[in-house]
Amino acid sequence: MTASAPPSATGRSRTIPWVFAGPAAVLLLVFFAYPLAASFVQSLQTTDGGVVEWAGADQYTRMLDDPSFLQSLANVALILVIQVPVMIGLALVLAYVLNQSWLRFRATLRAAYFLPAVTTLVAYAVVFRVLLKTEGGAVNQVLGVQVDWLNDPFWARVALIASITWRWAGYNAIILLAGLQAVGREQYEAAAIDGAGPLTAFRLVILPQLRPVVLFCSITSTIGTLQLFDEPLVLTGGGPADATLTPILYLYQVGFRQFDFGYAAAIAWVVVALIGGLSFLQFRYFGRERS
Repeated sequence: MTASAPPSATGRSRTIPWVFAGPAAVLLLVFFAYPLAASFVQSLQTTDGGVVEWAGADQYTRMLDDPSFLQSLANVALILVIQVPVMIGLALVLAYVLNQSWLRFRATLRAAYFLPAVTTLVAYAVVFRVLLKTEGGAVNQVLGVQVDWLNDPFWARVALIASITWRWAGYNAIILLAGLQAVGREQYEAAAIDGAGPLTAFRLVILPQLRPVVLFCSITSTIGTLQLFDEPLVLTGGGPADATLTPILYLYQVGFRQFDFGYAAAIAWVVVALIGGLSFLQFRYFGRERS
């Protein structure tokens, strides 16, 4: 009798990874790839009286005449232009201070600045809502003024920007601190020997080496801004007069209050496109090494 040839080691080596990766791949297809494709198809449809009809690009062109959606884009653009640079600048300052050897209780301070990032979104938004109450709010009592933080369009935007900055500045500071700690002490010493002061050394020697870390913080902050939901929902509900309405909050209102899921899916895909486009532009124009 002739014995059958044993399976080749090469065949086993190719099969075994799929045995382990197979369940994860199935879950990825069922819970990510399929919903993603289904949402895109739904964005091209409309429902009238329970009857699904093909709408093509109508849901997307509808946004051009939707004042609430356009206002939500203007709101996040304002936050991107003002809040993100201020937050990253503040995070850089915090990271620089937390990296100094003369600072006492550095570990405690680092943990304290990072704590807001692990605070529940709804919980901290509720706390800010209580602090910013017009009558009896702690902020107005400390300032000795009567500012209508949550019902005036200008101050509602200020309150939203302040709350986001409070939560994420420390998070970005810890990331930037990790980048600072990767810079060798000899570079600080070389800059000092050349006569550069602390600010000059930081701007000309250290900051260029932090470009990849700053870029990472900038991209993640941009993505987070375009996905803002909890803070405007709890603080102001998107008001007053849509002053703090964001695309994701508007998506929620359209989908789960008006039950217009096709339009909500189209809004979601526009947000995805904006995230991809802005991330690419940031990486393209700020991620390159300068000669």
